[in-house]
Amino acid sequence: MKLTWLGHAGFRLEIENAVILIDPWLTGNPTFPEARRDEAVKGATHILLTHGHGDHSGDALALSRELDAPVVGIFDLISYWEGTEGIAGIGFNKGGTVDLGGAKVTMVNATHSSSISGPDGPIYAGHESGYMIAGEGHVVYVSGDTDIMADMDWMGDLHKPDIGILCTGGHFTMDMARAAYAARRYFDFKTVIPCHYKTFDALEQSAQVLIDGLPGVDVVEPRIMETIEL
Repeated sequence: MKLTWLGHAGFRLEIENAVILIDPWLTGNPTFPEARRDEAVKGATHILLTHGHGDHSGDALALSRELDAPVVGIFDLISYWEGTEGIAGIGFNKGGTVDLGGAKVTMVNATHSSSISGPDGPIYAGHESGYMIAGEGHVVYVSGDTDIMADMDWMGDLHKPDIGILCTGGHFTMDMARAAYAARRYFDFKTVIPCHYKTFDALEQSAQVLIDGLPGVDVVEPRIMETIEL
């Protein structure tokens, strides 16, 4: 399994027979090197979205058309785009599981908000979500944008993820300290990878609080466009 950070909350996950772009926001992302765009998206088979906000879904439609790859996510947003944008989609809902090239992707809860920009203001984009992605002997929890939730208790117990990709930047989501608390209380991660930080001044710039808060856990600070082997 290979994981590559695309900056902010975006990742390229190579798992089983799938190459999944998670929340790909490349255009206008101040931390993503535009010169490496082709490398970042090459061979992608699916585009997986946690919610509609532009810093997560900004390149989804363009990439879907360019790569002939379906956009996968909450039914409300995907069905809307299928009807208005003509893209291929796989819409499902919380508790549902889809097979993406042999990887089993289950949608789970998150607590945040979700909208896309419309001509007259924000448009409802279905509920925010996270994912449990099972494959190659691992379960990866992609938290999406969220705060701590009591739901994390049963999510950790039922799915038993060993890898956590957690939002940690604060201001819009849980911060490093809250993410560390959630990881300690609700999960038994072997590896934790922070995201949704460093992008803007309002967000946390260092993962040291997360590292200090998770002794015995391999907290990997990702570097943009450097691949992590898991």
